[in-house]
Amino acid sequence: MKVRITVKKIARYDDLISEYENPIEHACTMQLGQTFIVEDGRCPNGFCESAWDSVKEFAVALSGGGGNFYDGWMKNPKSAMISCNDGFRPVSFLLETIE
Repeated sequence: MKVRITVKKIARYDDLISEYENPIEHACTMQLGQTFIVEDGRCPNGFCESAWDSVKEFAVALSGGGGNFYDGWMKNPKSAMISCNDGFRPVSFLLETIE
């Protein structure tokens, strides 16, 4: 089963960045509304490897027919809303099974 990952929200905490982060280039290239397709439980081309570490367990479970995480957490049991682990500029992703 394929899983679509959609970028639903992008946050940026400039106060935390200025206080704690060393300057880096190209920190995040995700764009609002951007979509990726997970096939065979593999990380989609162009998807952030760090974000994949956050979403992969859910993506793999959904691609294998699983769902209903945390006993009814999502209205659609074949979906999950997961954020990447970047504390400075977190991105929220909607994962959902597709035909």
